[in-house]
Amino acid sequence: METQKLPNATLILVMGILSIVGCCCYGLPGLICGIVAIALASKATKVYKLAPETYSDYGNVKAGKIMGIIGVVLSILFVVYLFWVISYFGWETLQDPELLQEKIKEMQGL
Repeated sequence: METQKLPNATLILVMGILSIVGCCCYGLPGLICGIVAIALASKATKVYKLAPETYSDYGNVKAGKIMGIIGVVLSILFVVYLFWVISYFGWETLQDPELLQEKIKEMQGL
């Protein structure tokens, strides 16, 4: 019996990679790509478990799912960090570079 590739295995891997890269873009692209990778990987895992001898790309699915989970976690951490920065410094301070430098110097105790 000849093995075939799992549906969307490459897409899952690419979305997992994009989720890690996208977490640096204010968190939203990484969050979206990570959730898509996890959802597609769950569906592909169900298909694989029905007939594991039929499919050959399960390693890509597992890797994509793991990277998707990492991307989601990093994106959430980045969004939480952004909210902390905005709440700590204030929106007006972040828009004025001179005022921001003064606040940073105050934090450093200079």
